[in-house]
Order: sequence, then C-alpha cells, then structure tokens
Amino acid sequence: MSQRVRVRFAPSPTGPLHIGGVRTALFNYLFAKKHGGDFILRIEDTDQNRYVEGAEQYIVDALKWCGLAFDEGPGQKGNFGPYRQSERNLLYKQYAEELIANGKAYYAFDTAEKLDFHRKDHEAKGKTFIYNWHNRLKLDNSLSLMPEDVQKRLDAGEDYVVRFLTPPDEKLHLKDIVRGNIEIDTNVLDDKVLFKSDGMPTYHLANIVDDHLMEITHVIRGEEWLPSLALHQQLYDAFGWNAPEFAHLPLIMKPVGKGKLSKRDGEKMGFPVFPLSWNESIGYKEEGYFSEAVVNFLALLGWNPGTEQEIFSLEELVETFSLQRVNKSGARFDPDKTKWYNQQYLQTKTNAELAKLYADILHEKSIAVDEKPEDYLENVVGLIKERAVFVADFWDLSDYFFVPPTSYNEKAVKKQWKEGTPEILNRLVSVLEGISDFSSVNVETIVKDWIGQEELSFGKVMPPLRLVIVGDMKGPHLFDIMAMIGKADSITRIQKAISALA
Repeated sequence: MSQRVRVRFAPSPTGPLHIGGVRTALFNYLFAKKHGGDFILRIEDTDQNRYVEGAEQYIVDALKWCGLAFDEGPGQKGNFGPYRQSERNLLYKQYAEELIANGKAYYAFDTAEKLDFHRKDHEAKGKTFIYNWHNRLKLDNSLSLMPEDVQKRLDAGEDYVVRFLTPPDEKLHLKDIVRGNIEIDTNVLDDKVLFKSDGMPTYHLANIVDDHLMEITHVIRGEEWLPSLALHQQLYDAFGWNAPEFAHLPLIMKPVGKGKLSKRDGEKMGFPVFPLSWNESIGYKEEGYFSEAVVNFLALLGWNPGTEQEIFSLEELVETFSLQRVNKSGARFDPDKTKWYNQQYLQTKTNAELAKLYADILHEKSIAVDEKPEDYLENVVGLIKERAVFVADFWDLSDYFFVPPTSYNEKAVKKQWKEGTPEILNRLVSVLEGISDFSSVNVETIVKDWIGQEELSFGKVMPPLRLVIVGDMKGPHLFDIMAMIGKADSITRIQKAISALA
C-alpha cells in the first residue's frame, strides 16, 4: 500500500456501545496498526433527536478499557478535525448544493403527509412505494417544477430535502474486500435523502464527505451498511472522488436461534452485551472480565487466523490480522466460550496481580488480612486460581482461609461423620499439638505415619478432617490449607466441629 492507511470508527452517540461495535472498532484498529496507519474516532451525531447524554464519553471510555487507543478524535489532536459531525455542520450544505448544481441531486418539497399518503396507497395495491426514476417527475420536486417556481419556494423558506438523483438502467459493479464483487441494478434503488429540512445532512452525505476530507483509505464497518454501498459509491463518483476500499464485517449472531445478537439476548441468558455498564445493564468490565479476554474473543468472532491458535495478545492480533480472513457468514456468539477465554487469561496473571484484585473484594467484605504474612494472599490465590473463572470466584473458593466454617455441608456430614469420628479426631488433635514444624510437608508426613501406626484407614481420617477444617469437601491440598491457617486455628476448628456435630 503506497498511501498511508487511514481508517475510522464512526459510532453514533445514541446509547451504549454494543460489543458488535467494539468488534468493528477492533478490526479497524488491527488493520491500521498492521499497516502502520492511523485509527480515527469520529462521532456521527447529525441525528440530534437520538443523541443521548453521556454516550460519547462511554464510547471513549470503552475503547480505552479495551486498549484501542485512537490516533485522532475528540479531545485528541489531529489535522483533520473537528471529529464530531455536529461541529462540521457548515461543511455539508455546500456539498449538497454542489451535487444539485452538477445535476446529481435535486430539491424535494414533498410533505411528510403526502409521502405517507403515497406509501399507504401503494400498500393498498400490494406494492411498495419507492421514490425514484419511475415516479419522481410526478412528485413535488425541482425535477417536476419550473426553475422559477423552485426559486420562489426556496426564497419563501419552504421546507425541503435534497435527494440524490439515481440514474436508471445502469449496472453498478462494486468491490468489497470481504464479499468480493457485487453487481447492483440502479433501477431498484431509491433517491435517498442527503440533506434534511432541519439543515442537517443525513448519514450518507456526511459520511462520504467526512471520509473524503479525512483521507480515509479503508471503510471497515458492519454488514448492516452493505445496502448503503451502492449509494456511497455513486456519491464518490458524483463528486469525482476516489472511493476508499470497503470491507463489510459479518453480523454477530444470537447464541441460539436466528438473528443478530441483541441486548435482550444478554438479559434473557445472563451475559453482558456491552463493554462497560450502562444504566441497569452490567458490562464485561463490571462482570469481572479482563479486557484482554474480551478483545481476544471478539477478534475471533468472524475472523480466523488460519491456525489452531486461540489465545492472542493485542500485539499478536495486530501481527496476524488480515481482512482476507474475515468470514462472510455471521459469527455465532458463545457465552460459555467467553468465560473460557477469561479463565485462560486469569491463569496467566501473576499471583501478585490477582492478590491485589482479591484484596479489594476482601476489603468490601471487611476481611482484615493485615495481620497475615505478607505473601499470605498471594499463596491463597496460587492454591485456588486454577478453579476460578473470575476473580469474584475467589471468595467461594477460599473463604475458609480467612474465616473458620460456621456450618458444615449436610450431605458431607451424613457421609463422613461416623460414630467413632469424634474420638479419632480428638486423638489427632494430640498429634497436631506435638508438631513444632507446621509446614505442609511435615504435617502430612506425621499425620499419615500416625494413621498407619494406629492401623486406621485414610477414609476414616482424611475426609472428616477436610470437613471440619473447610466446612465442605472442597479446596486444594488439605495439608496446604492447614499449614496456611496455622496450628492453633487448625486445632480450634477440629475441636469446634466435634462440639457442633456431637
């Protein structure tokens, strides 16, 4: 590529950023960085009626959390700003007028009521109303009116829109990096509105003008914009501009059934669809996912590296990514797979990193660990993290390291607590009291030797011992637990359980 690659992610601030939008941003970022180019954030806020306060900041925060730093955008210096379309509003009218002057667009004065009448009339006849070559000369526009009448209406301040003049009887030959070659018959296209009566451009005009002025070389966007490709290519041709290359990404599909993934699917099945929380909808961050895991699983929704590799750092994704390996068909979302990714990333974290995160949870539960040895929390994490998917799982996996059990699993009690169990455990207490080196290996050796000397079965000693130390039959190596909580606490737990279960 001789020209410097420039791509843009251009969301509308109408609400929270869906993970489908995050994936679009990710693919743009990966492509730009792969080719040493620029990743631009542009806020497309021309539809002021749908603008939602706080949505723009949410988009910025979400990209930041995912590690997708944009090179140009709101609040970020660049030579092609401003990067909010509402701040570029004065640009668009002149381009709409240029199209009119060149015979590529026209004024339309049709009222909403009149257009609604035509739609309903067509529906009653089993037809679909399309504003284009076959009826535009019968409608209220500058093609059907005399020039002096058009000027009078403009001077009088009548409401109008500017529509694109779609040429009839042509075949458009379009190219898409993902979809290949596409042919469109212009007779099936409508004359889209480019400029609205409120003085704001539609998405189509603003999008094309901004991409041209910002020197965008590749437009990478969702499949839902594929129907707009014909109009956009015609607009580039109408202006005499070179069009960027296009790539339309496949939809992210529901976990079950047909259709694309929606907020309702997440609510129904209990998984996030937003990167960060928004109002009452919890996000991946707040649900406990690592941002690296989210980026990793999103990258493999609709793209494959051509190998069996599943775990990628952002740097590895940049190196490996290719638009040629993006799939045409939709990618089914798998909530269980997203958890698997998070578990894989959790295992790669150091015990020190995870201990800091766990410390916050313990603080919320008013569990003091200051009196514990400095490496106590790291050692706990090291013993239980293999069983965890989220850091939030740590408490259920390790509560017994911090507080003695106050109850005992009923099924385990029925199975493990026999008539002679209290007597055996009382004798074991005497053994434990005589141990000075209470390390895991030493305690295990002495206890197992004692079991052999007393001609007891391990089943009579070890399961009940775990039950009284932990309160359940869960947890890592029992002697590791006992060494961690210490001799005094181990003996106290045994004695308390004998009394409680008597």
